[in-house]
Amino acid sequence: MANGDSDMDNDNRLKIKQILNIIKVSSLAFPAIAFLQYYAQIPIKNASLTSLKQQLVVTSILIAILVIYSLWIYLQSRIDNKTVIKKLIDPIISMSIVLLSVILTGSYQSNYKFLFIFVILFTSIECDRTTSIIVALLSALIILGIDLFAAPSSEVNTHFEDDIVLAFVFVIISWTVSYYDEIRKKHIVYLKELANIDGLTELYNHRYFYDYLSAEIENCKKKSIPLSLLFIDIDNFKCYNDIYGHQKGDEVLRAIAYIMKATFPKDTFLARYGGEEFAAVFSGYSEDKAVVEAERLRRAVQEYPFGNHESLPTGNLTISVGLSSYPLKAKTDAELIKGADDACYRAKFLSKNRVEAYSSILDEFHFSPEVITQIKTLIAVINAKDKYTYRHVERVVFYCTILADQLKLSDNEKRNLIYSAYLHDIGKINIAEEILIKTEPLTPEEWAILQNHPQYAVDIIKSNTALDEVKPIILQHHERYDGKGYPMGLKGDEIHPLARLLTVVDAFDAMTALRPYQKTRSYAQAIDELKHCSGTQFDPEAVKAFIQCVEEKNSERVV
Repeated sequence: MANGDSDMDNDNRLKIKQILNIIKVSSLAFPAIAFLQYYAQIPIKNASLTSLKQQLVVTSILIAILVIYSLWIYLQSRIDNKTVIKKLIDPIISMSIVLLSVILTGSYQSNYKFLFIFVILFTSIECDRTTSIIVALLSALIILGIDLFAAPSSEVNTHFEDDIVLAFVFVIISWTVSYYDEIRKKHIVYLKELANIDGLTELYNHRYFYDYLSAEIENCKKKSIPLSLLFIDIDNFKCYNDIYGHQKGDEVLRAIAYIMKATFPKDTFLARYGGEEFAAVFSGYSEDKAVVEAERLRRAVQEYPFGNHESLPTGNLTISVGLSSYPLKAKTDAELIKGADDACYRAKFLSKNRVEAYSSILDEFHFSPEVITQIKTLIAVINAKDKYTYRHVERVVFYCTILADQLKLSDNEKRNLIYSAYLHDIGKINIAEEILIKTEPLTPEEWAILQNHPQYAVDIIKSNTALDEVKPIILQHHERYDGKGYPMGLKGDEIHPLARLLTVVDAFDAMTALRPYQKTRSYAQAIDELKHCSGTQFDPEAVKAFIQCVEEKNSERVV
């Protein structure tokens, strides 16, 4: 049960319980009347004490009722909700009070036998149908037994015949009310299912996914077991929709949901996250096991005969999968979602039709705690101000990491390159948001302002001496190999070697990502542009190394 639904259910149950408790206390007035009637039949010899004794008796009865009710509530709170005793304590106490009322008011002649109906009604509402019918049958047996054993032989038939009708009424009321309540509860469950299910794919919906994941992480934490989250995104789905229409697109979404159900274990939680995105939660699965499941799904989708795919860039429809794991890569549901989302984004960016496991460069290297804190703070600030820059930084960091491995840079060089990748655009914090998110081409004045961001970045970190080796890389990452860059117009070997690498990576991502002020280029177009500008804008060796490492990375299926 999701947290939100569970809280609402608990609140509703509490309100119903309070109403029933009020009715129960009110219903005790009938036994109180019966006790007073019994007392009134007792002869009192001393008339002067009659009034006082009546007051004492009435007061005693009221106090007794309150004591019984308090004991009633106390016993309920002390017993586990799941025990059988908890379910039976109310009917037992209620039946005992009613039985005493009947005995005191004439036994087989009592006019208070109908009080058993209250017990049956309460039981029918609070308990299951079986318990309700058992209570009704016991109530019927009690009144019939009193007729058989307490009434004189001459009066047995008369009272027994009357009470048989009452006994049937008990059973009919019990069955009818409990059956209605059972239908009502099933309907509530059905409505909850409708509220939590995506109508198109029949998977769980976005809202319920968040509630479930939060509760399941807490469950896994208690059991000390891992949990893995997969985000699945259909590649080129917008293109498919544009070519074949939304009805065909809906068929694809239903087919993906079917493949997920057929491929994954039956206890896997599956949800439509939104649009063409899906999510799968694997409780008890480590990252390695989840990668295997993700790769099975990727192959199943790639081989599925969707039809109408001739015009797609990849031929058949494919998916990109990102995954993250608790507690290895994330400690909270928010961190887990962000990790899986980042990994899925990276998978799509790296040429699609692949599985990516989340990894954080900051977690993989033993960076200075002081530097880590500052980097994370600055990243959070830029993310809040400009989502594009945040995503851009993530991609640049990733490419710089694989480029550093390709070139076999020393640990210090790799660390400095990654630091620079994280911080190269933090100067945009000082750029007006209107310029950063502008959708039209920038004016010359706006370009001039934007070109100040390398210097702004250095100014922001200038007090941190641990980043002294990084500052020139950040400052020079927009210099050109031919000397026509900014801010200083450096050329060739005058530019820091790591800045030349960062320039290539930064430019490649700028060309292939969706930017507010220029047209996005395809992967192949961006590679061609790097080659075309090799020796003018870019260091030829840096271009060659970057293209090689990217092509090798794209040939892989799973990281």
